[in-house]
Amino acid sequence: MEAFLNNLFSKQDYNPRSFFLLAGPCVVESEELIMEVAGELAGISKNLGIPLIFKSSYRKANRTSGQSFTGLGDQVAMEMLQRTGAHYQLPLVTDIHSPEEAALAAKYVDVLQIPAFLCRQTDLLVAAAKTGKIINVKKGQFVSGEAMKFAVEKIRNAGNQQVMLTERGTTFGYQDLVVDYRNIPAMKAHGVPVIMDVTHALQQPNLTSGVTGGNPQLIGTIAKAAIAAGADGIFIETHPNPAKALSDGANMLPLEKMESLMKELMRIREAVV
Repeated sequence: MEAFLNNLFSKQDYNPRSFFLLAGPCVVESEELIMEVAGELAGISKNLGIPLIFKSSYRKANRTSGQSFTGLGDQVAMEMLQRTGAHYQLPLVTDIHSPEEAALAAKYVDVLQIPAFLCRQTDLLVAAAKTGKIINVKKGQFVSGEAMKFAVEKIRNAGNQQVMLTERGTTFGYQDLVVDYRNIPAMKAHGVPVIMDVTHALQQPNLTSGVTGGNPQLIGTIAKAAIAAGADGIFIETHPNPAKALSDGANMLPLEKMESLMKELMRIREAVV
């Protein structure tokens, strides 16, 4: 595994033969919520020896409807994230959406995430790279795993070798996604850790209701197949009560189900490595 992951997980029991987890609620709804979720995830991480990067977006810039919740305010939400990470001694990952956000977010988190729709935006990739932080680029729903080499090259050519790629499904018609597991080995061939974004791969976008749907009953299926295909990390958005989540509730995993799923994934990982 990449040396930068050993450094990132220096405060956790990291076994390169295992997988790591990026997890948390989709967006910062309140400090109470992210503290609750981070605390539960930190306990699971410690109990099972699965390294954890806590994830929550300080702002949701990509929403179907203009009436949807986008955030509490960038500065407020990032400060909440920082306090949560410090409290549980967890590294943090959050999305950025413009070159200007890169330097600001880098003051608060350890990993900058490039949303799938923005994976070809050169200025954004270069600005993120220049912060020196680890960069996780989500593969666009319209891009092949092979073509993601260009995103990796842009970051490396900007002087940053700390790159990860994430599979999150491919557009299938207007209102569905499918996962092509060939993309996992294809992206690993670029010499980077590859993550499976399980919950976003189960979205049903562009519904006429203006609210994205999902298929959360398939979370276990997608995650297990990804581990079997060689994914290095698993990305899962989770919430104590997905029905009341302010973003992506239709495809989130209930927090109470996280530990049992991780145990299943560990058994598969042990069988395939």
